[in-house]
Amino acid sequence: MNQRMKRMGLGLGVTALFVVGGCAGRPALLPNPDPTLDKPSTVFAADAVKRFPYKSDAPRGGEAVARAQVGYTLNRLDIVNLSDEDWSDVEVWVNQGYVVHVPLMKAHELKRLNFQMLYNDNGQYFPVDNSKVLVKSVELYRDGKMYTVPVQLAD
Repeated sequence: MNQRMKRMGLGLGVTALFVVGGCAGRPALLPNPDPTLDKPSTVFAADAVKRFPYKSDAPRGGEAVARAQVGYTLNRLDIVNLSDEDWSDVEVWVNQGYVVHVPLMKAHELKRLNFQMLYNDNGQYFPVDNSKVLVKSVELYRDGKMYTVPVQLAD
């Protein structure tokens, strides 16, 4: 029994090292399925600062042919381009204060955006304490226009 406890302790220790060390500087434990979004947090923060201020004077394009789903348990925003065309050079804005650049949103392909990928102009990611800040709006800036995206809660 003593040997078994030692192995369990060692296994938990290795797992803890993987979790703490393996995701250091990463917005999520698991890699993003989109290689262009599988970057260290510092890259997302630096890129976001360059995209501010929020483009309040941009022409409005109406409602995007897209949907967003917020999963507070996983601290994630899933967004999908429901049109039949690919979109390039897209900025995803949350609450007009947090942004992430998505180089390519292929038609009908889901994008997984962890809250730690969405940064404000102070280099802070979207809060994961969901009792204080919730996703109120999601917008896409592309082709010089700002589009609203319908948002729903994940089940």
